[in-house]
Amino acid sequence: MDGVDGTDRQEGKQDGPTPSLLFIILDTNPHAWALLQNTLPFSKAIANILVFINAHLAVNNANQVAVIASHSQRSVWLYPRPPSDPQHGDDSDTGMDDENKTDTSNLSDASKYRPFALIENSLLHSLRKLIKTTTEADIKATTSTQMAGALTMALSYINKATIAFLDTGAAAKPTPTALDSSDKAVGLQSRILVVSVSGDLAYQYIPIMNSTFAAQRLRVPMDILKLAGDTVFLQQAAFTTRAVYLQLKNLQGVLQYLMMAFLPDQLARKHLVVPTQEVVDFRAACFCHRSVVDVGFVCSICLSIFCTPPEGAICLTCETQLALGDYGNKPAVIPKKKKKKKRALDGGSSRATPAPEAA
Repeated sequence: MDGVDGTDRQEGKQDGPTPSLLFIILDTNPHAWALLQNTLPFSKAIANILVFINAHLAVNNANQVAVIASHSQRSVWLYPRPPSDPQHGDDSDTGMDDENKTDTSNLSDASKYRPFALIENSLLHSLRKLIKTTTEADIKATTSTQMAGALTMALSYINKATIAFLDTGAAAKPTPTALDSSDKAVGLQSRILVVSVSGDLAYQYIPIMNSTFAAQRLRVPMDILKLAGDTVFLQQAAFTTRAVYLQLKNLQGVLQYLMMAFLPDQLARKHLVVPTQEVVDFRAACFCHRSVVDVGFVCSICLSIFCTPPEGAICLTCETQLALGDYGNKPAVIPKKKKKKKRALDGGSSRATPAPEAA
């Protein structure tokens, strides 16, 4: 009778499914999407991603989503958008949040779930603003994308969201990790999905690998959906964090791959057969020319990689004097094999064995 007032029920643990945070990094490289215009237009890709986001939110009412654009020269938030700066931007007339200033014409549609409509309006509004503010000089300046900055912002947001979730008391144990020693969910299940269309990211090798190791420590999978290009380091990131890596050849089934391969979270993937990588490219990029190399020179102090011996045998990173010796000046010496002497037959007799007589 002591617990009739309901106090124990309010303080009890929640038995519902663990919420999941899906962080999507959308590669908005204009050069790459221009090459995919005939096979997969950018508008169609955004429509498929919106359907995938709605499916993620429909799995659990407590699920969260965040989207960021990896553009040519910067990384821009698409959802949730930060408050606008009264001194900059097109929304400088008021200090209201950009999310509250989206087009509300579609929010009153009775056939659309309101949370879905809010995310759709905010995402499309941010994309239009990003495309509008991108100049021709920005496009001509580089043909790559700022993937390293987007990964850093994603990990920072996931860390803050995890701490906020633990502070609310909804988690079972006060630990920032996603899984404990018994593989039981104790916090917010977070994962990153990178929709990549760009190619070489060798000049961002160091920050991308640092982000990969940080995600591995936080147990945050980095799923990679490769629509175009051949990125070595994103494949290594997916392998290191035990995530899913898919490089599509048929771009017409993007939504099907999103639903079947990337919709399940970490807990659901334990009961499913997820796609695996048969061959992983573990090549690295040199620190001198930012080019992908198969064989290189490694500093024994700071482990920096060089495609050729640095000038003066001095490490460009830690300025340590390296001892190269006579590498490359003398050919490798291969010892000759010694011929084995044949053992004599019949106690050392060198006579040949006589042939049998014919009958």
